[in-house]
Amino acid sequence: MADIAGGGIQWLADWDGWYVSLTFARGIGPDELAARLGAVPGIHPGPLGAMDAWSMVTETVDGDGVARVGSWGGWSFAVEHGVPAGAERLADVSRSGVEAVHLDPQPDHPPKQFAYARNGELVCCFGLGEECWRGGHQPDFLLPELVAAKILTPDGAHARPDDEEPDEDRDRRTLGVLEHRFGLCLPRHLIEETPLPAFVTCTQ
Repeated sequence: MADIAGGGIQWLADWDGWYVSLTFARGIGPDELAARLGAVPGIHPGPLGAMDAWSMVTETVDGDGVARVGSWGGWSFAVEHGVPAGAERLADVSRSGVEAVHLDPQPDHPPKQFAYARNGELVCCFGLGEECWRGGHQPDFLLPELVAAKILTPDGAHARPDDEEPDEDRDRRTLGVLEHRFGLCLPRHLIEETPLPAFVTCTQ
């Protein structure tokens, strides 16, 4: 089991409280990430922890969310409460040479989702556990890493039967690929406990 309090992102596979989307960006600061996610001008509620952010979500207009932003391990990040703007705006987040990664737990509509964009283009995306169905302009972008991790075969098919591995172990292996390929690291305390600068975001 991954260290749920430590580094990397593999611990997300074991976290029962993963209900927030995570958007990472490399090449811009946290405030610019918030702006590219659709931060509403003039609404800046100040540092919020997770509980306060969820409370604020209930007060926003339908379609809006709350993004808490910061930086860690060379990436700016946004913890998205409510409607995740990163899912719709990832290509725009990545414009002008920026890299962007979006992880969405999809608690109501599994599986969990991954997407990677660079320089204004969606490069690759897939569901965790559904890596054989990949989208984006370069759907095979991560194929070598997924083959090396024994998640896929060289022709892009699943390397193991679906019922051979518990979901948590399967998700952990894919998160491990993303962690190592992109150098992603986000401690749990930053998501749950730490008050972070917050912005109301609009997906419209």
